[in-house]
Amino acid sequence: MTDDAKFDVDTHGIFLSVVRFDECVDFYHQKLGFPIWFSKENLVCLRFGSGYLLIKQDDRTVSEPPAQNNNPMILRFNVKEVRPTADQLIEKGIEIDFEEHLWGQIATFHDPDGNACQLKNSGDPYYS
Repeated sequence: MTDDAKFDVDTHGIFLSVVRFDECVDFYHQKLGFPIWFSKENLVCLRFGSGYLLIKQDDRTVSEPPAQNNNPMILRFNVKEVRPTADQLIEKGIEIDFEEHLWGQIATFHDPDGNACQLKNSGDPYYS
């Protein structure tokens, strides 16, 4: 992008349309601990870091059991320490898959709609 084409972003946000609305709101608010910023009918906005996660009720039909979503997007949450943070989520009943790489550790899990989420160590010098 050229200098004349750049723009300033005040904050970042993620819009997540989900079928299992109540379960996903509970997952992100109660289990992950994101505070509710505001809510309206079929929509809840949660704060995380310097941004927000907007969860909206999708009109699609709920399938049982929830399949892991084929969406290639992953919600990544950079944390100081992956393992202790993941252990807290495991205590809340969330299944975690760990991966060790030369560049760091990640812990992957899924929300009630099957959307992939990851914890990544924030101390990675690449992001500094």
